[in-house]
Amino acid sequence: MKKYLLILAFLVTYISFSQEDAWVYFNDKPNSAAFFSNPLSELSQRALDRRTAQNIDLVINDAPLEATYVSQITAATGITVMAKSKWLNCLHIRGSITDIQSLLAFPFVNHVHFADDSLNNKMAVQPTIVPVNKQLDVQVNFNYGTSANQIQMLNGHLLHQANYTGTGKIIAVLDAGFPNVNTIAPFQRLRDNNQILGGYDYVNQSTNFYSGFDHGTMVLSTMGGYVDGQLIGTAPDAKYYLYITEDVASENPVEESNWVEAAEQADRVGVDIITTSLGYFAFDNANYGHTYSDMTGNSAFASQGANIAFTKGIIVLASAGNEGNTFEPHVGVPAEANNVLAIGAVKADRIYASFSSVGPSFDGRIKPDVMAQGQSSILSNTSGSIVTASGTSFSCPIMAGMLACLWQAVPSLTNQQLIIAYKQSCDRFLNPDNQYGYGIPDFQLALTIANLSSEEHKKENFMVYPNPTTNTVSISFPNNYTNATVYLYNTLGQILLEKTISTSVSNVSLETLNSGVYFYKIVNNSITQSGKIIKE
Repeated sequence: MKKYLLILAFLVTYISFSQEDAWVYFNDKPNSAAFFSNPLSELSQRALDRRTAQNIDLVINDAPLEATYVSQITAATGITVMAKSKWLNCLHIRGSITDIQSLLAFPFVNHVHFADDSLNNKMAVQPTIVPVNKQLDVQVNFNYGTSANQIQMLNGHLLHQANYTGTGKIIAVLDAGFPNVNTIAPFQRLRDNNQILGGYDYVNQSTNFYSGFDHGTMVLSTMGGYVDGQLIGTAPDAKYYLYITEDVASENPVEESNWVEAAEQADRVGVDIITTSLGYFAFDNANYGHTYSDMTGNSAFASQGANIAFTKGIIVLASAGNEGNTFEPHVGVPAEANNVLAIGAVKADRIYASFSSVGPSFDGRIKPDVMAQGQSSILSNTSGSIVTASGTSFSCPIMAGMLACLWQAVPSLTNQQLIIAYKQSCDRFLNPDNQYGYGIPDFQLALTIANLSSEEHKKENFMVYPNPTTNTVSISFPNNYTNATVYLYNTLGQILLEKTISTSVSNVSLETLNSGVYFYKIVNNSITQSGKIIKE
């Protein structure tokens, strides 16, 4: 009996004092009115301009966390605050199970969610997640050297020749460290032109972001590196923020919270594009890890944050992952998110790189989204030498830089409209698969499509995509319109479907229809638009 009592005592002690990771979610933001009356207290003018340009309203998740809530949680017994998220209105905390559960006594706490899902009450209330110009006559001829293939594969050199090199666009890089970016020669051009705007180390809570693991330095070089005749990045004239969110010494859910906190800061300072060569599936504590069944687009914490970033008008890209040859080959977090472009890897000859993670997502969505050269990519190491390295870590920023160039060319398009045009340029757009996604984009073709979209946008037309399609079409609204009714007809003129749509619910299911040609009509108070849809 004494033996069993000792075991019981040990279990009680373990449950009471073992350190667990969790998120504590708040009920509200009682002082949000102050933010809405003065948005510049939280967001830069550039962040507000991005929203205005894309007809995006300020919402409650733009407001900062309630400071008194944060201070009370910070002062709570046994609790360490690891990270914060205004978008998800929560804190990432660490403490014993008992101390974490005691936070429920605060009237402003909605619920706590443990990283170890076995500790959660499955009936607990979950937080509500907000759903989601003119060409210049200057020609640039870069001497790409051995980096030519990874740009020319995408026809990116043609955008560069039209002087679309990322000027005016800001890219945030979320990674594991950026040592020597402030000293080595491949970044001299960025430094001379003041293109590195700032950054932060969220792992060590430090303003020294020229530190950490060398991975981020290599990643940045594929976009911003410049060594004539050896390496030209895909966006040599873009500007950059550098954020360290990854702790290479461990694998813990706090890194997802760091990621979201950095994404919120990226939004705050007005970035256009977030690129991240990080991914999450398993953690050091097996109880914290994700499973394939979690890959549903908006379940994991970082995926939720990435989706919200998209609603702010930001384009988010993430490496698909390098697990294609492993027992769990699927695209991970946050690349699996609904509104994140998951970038896979091909070899120099455009053939799938066997290490590149594959789709589909658990709920059947196409992943990866697109591909770029990720095997034997040309980049700079931390000593400034131009070398080759492989991984979706490099195909992702190569693509991010080219998207900055494309957006520079058609700045009037929203992030959603730009992505539509970009995907339609891909070589497998009509026949996507689980290895290549929609395939390899052609940025010269994407520019042509985007220019057409820009003209349609100016005419205040609805955009219906993808077309041809399989089971669903999405309808993008022109500026200043929020509601419409869509009618679908067969070739005999019979109405098969009538649905009211809005800017928040704009998908139309065609699952019950056979393959063939159908006609649509979209009716708004001041617009009537007709066309045809091909269902494959």
